[in-house]
Amino acid sequence: MTDLLHIIIEFFKTGLFAVGGGLATIPFLTEMAEKYGWFTIEQLSTMIAVSESTPGPIGINMSTYVGFTIHGVLGAILATLSLVAPSIIVISIVANYFQKFKDNKLVKKVFAGIKPAVVAFIVAAVLSLFTKTLLHLDVEATSVLEYFNFKTILILIALLLLNKKFPKVHPILYIVIAAVCGVVFKL
Repeated sequence: MTDLLHIIIEFFKTGLFAVGGGLATIPFLTEMAEKYGWFTIEQLSTMIAVSESTPGPIGINMSTYVGFTIHGVLGAILATLSLVAPSIIVISIVANYFQKFKDNKLVKKVFAGIKPAVVAFIVAAVLSLFTKTLLHLDVEATSVLEYFNFKTILILIALLLLNKKFPKVHPILYIVIAAVCGVVFKL
């Protein structure tokens, strides 16, 4: 099977099961990295950063970026279309029936049951990014302190404090600040 067909299948599956938004695609992308070797986990964290900082939904940005990384412009187009196709199909079907069944107890229970799964996917992605960004688990350390990426941790804390003090500042400014810190502190 060619890479293009794999791209279509994998991103269709991701679009079908990554319920809850773009961050829910991260576990699927992690699996793709491990299964096909199309990109490394390190590259994935860069893709996430770029996708977060560009306009548009992160899931679509991620699929476009990953598709481009794997197979250029054609890969980007196929990955993006494959990711959104399940949503279009499902929402077209659901929209026809949801109005009829929106107050149905079973339907409410199904949606209530899906929510913890979505949270679990997002938490798993966050924990993975957290450890890969803030810790050096791949080094042989002589002390516990060597496992911590203190520059990144300090930037994280500073940005969290800034965001707490100035919550109305647009997130783009914080992304720009983080990018500048990455250059200045040679992360």
